[in-house]
Formats: sequence, C-alpha cells, structure tokens
Amino acid sequence: MDTETHFIAVFSNASSRIGDDGAVMGRQVFSKDAFVEGTHFLRRWLTPEQTAYRAMAVNISDAVAMNAVPKWVLLAVGLPADYAPSEARELAGGLVEAAKAFGCEIIGGDTVRSSRLTITVTVVSETKRPLRRTGMREGDLLAYTGSVGRAGRELRYLLAGGRVHARSRFVRPVLRGDFVRDATPALSAGMDISDGLYTDLQRLSELNRLGFRFLKPLPKNVGCSGEEYEMLIAFAPRQRRRIERLARRRRVPLTVFARAVRRRYRNPCKSHHF
Repeated sequence: MDTETHFIAVFSNASSRIGDDGAVMGRQVFSKDAFVEGTHFLRRWLTPEQTAYRAMAVNISDAVAMNAVPKWVLLAVGLPADYAPSEARELAGGLVEAAKAFGCEIIGGDTVRSSRLTITVTVVSETKRPLRRTGMREGDLLAYTGSVGRAGRELRYLLAGGRVHARSRFVRPVLRGDFVRDATPALSAGMDISDGLYTDLQRLSELNRLGFRFLKPLPKNVGCSGEEYEMLIAFAPRQRRRIERLARRRRVPLTVFARAVRRRYRNPCKSHHF
C-alpha cells in the first residue's frame, strides 16, 4: 500500500461517501482535484491556456464518470512569483473559456502566491442517476472506451524533452459524457481511467471483492498508462449488445476485455503518486 492509499484510508474509514469519483449528496455530486506543477505537468510543456483547459478537463472527468452534469466550479490557484501578468491573464481567460466549453460557471475561489503553479478545482454537479464504482457482479463484462496507452506515450515524449500536438490526448482529454448518460441505466459500475487501466481495475476489485479474467492480453505499458480519462465500465453480458449499440451511436470506440470472477486481482503497475 502506497503513501497516498494510507492517507486516504483514514478519511474513507470516517465517511461512507468517499470511494467514488465524487461524493453524492442528494442529487448533487462534489469532486475536487489538484493540478500541480512538477507533479502533474511541467510549465514548459503547456501554454497557460492549455494548462487551464487540462486542469478543468481532468476535474470535469470525475463528474462525467458519475453521470453528473457539471454546473459550478470553485478555484484555488497558486501563482509563482515569476509568473508574468500576461501569463496570469491567459491562464484566467483559459479557465473561463474551458468552463464555458464544459457548460459550467466559475463562481469563486482563492488566489495565493506559491512556489509553483497550482490549480485546484472543485466541481459541483447534478445527477438523477449517479454511476458508482460499486455494483459490479460476478460474471459482468469489463470494457473501456476509446484507446488506452496513447496518453502515457505522450507523457513519456514530454518527459524525454519532446513535444506533443496542441490537440493531443495529454493536452486535451476527450470526455465521454453523452455515452455515459445513454449507457448508465445498463451499467453495473463505472469510473474514469485516470491512474491507468490496471490501477483503476484494482479499485474496482477492492470495492466489489472480485477479480478479473482477461479475454485478451493487454501489454503492461498500455495497462499501466495513466492520464487517459477514458471510461472503465462493467455490465451484465445480456447488456452487451445494447452497450455496443450505444457506443456506435455516439461514435465511441469500445473494447470488451475482461470478465469479473471470484479471484484475487494483482495490479502489476508501480504507483506513480508522490
């Protein structure tokens, strides 16, 4: 168990609302993530506008993953001393435009001086039918949307000093809100793939006390790739044709790759947190 898991476990033991991509309170869903220079990105990789879009998208992804519609955003932004006024204006403008693109409104927050650029986003969403991580049953099929591995490859290019296209998956994650809304009535469980497919399977395994039988091999570098923000979903075999039909309607690639079974699951990936 890594440091982050030990830390979160204390809060999870104190509240039954912790464990999903967001906390469900009635018909509202609350979610928050931090986007920190040196941990999640290097400043040279992204323009201020790109930084703003990515920070907003990775937070909105949690709402989408729970079949919730983002409505309001609160921001906490730490600006370094060497951050130019023009950069600050571009960053702020990018956050406003990104919020509009995802259909939500920035309603407040806080700005402080910081040793590095940090953007913490709280999203308040609304849902009539939340999609949770719990609910997966023995025999359910597991699938992911889009492709996995590409964002991890792009991250490795950046770490090696390379550059990626302005519309790359790392810079502009693709969210699957329409598909999730259509498919939720037929799903047993779901979550977004933020820490890698294999790592997020571990979360489903622990919450539902089930393991997996893989229907097709997945290379480790693909399964351990993070920063995907695609959807990982579970559904009964009888729902497969319905789910695949909905995916085609929304032009969302869908790969069925495993079945939930009664066995232990071992995550082969190393933690990339802290």
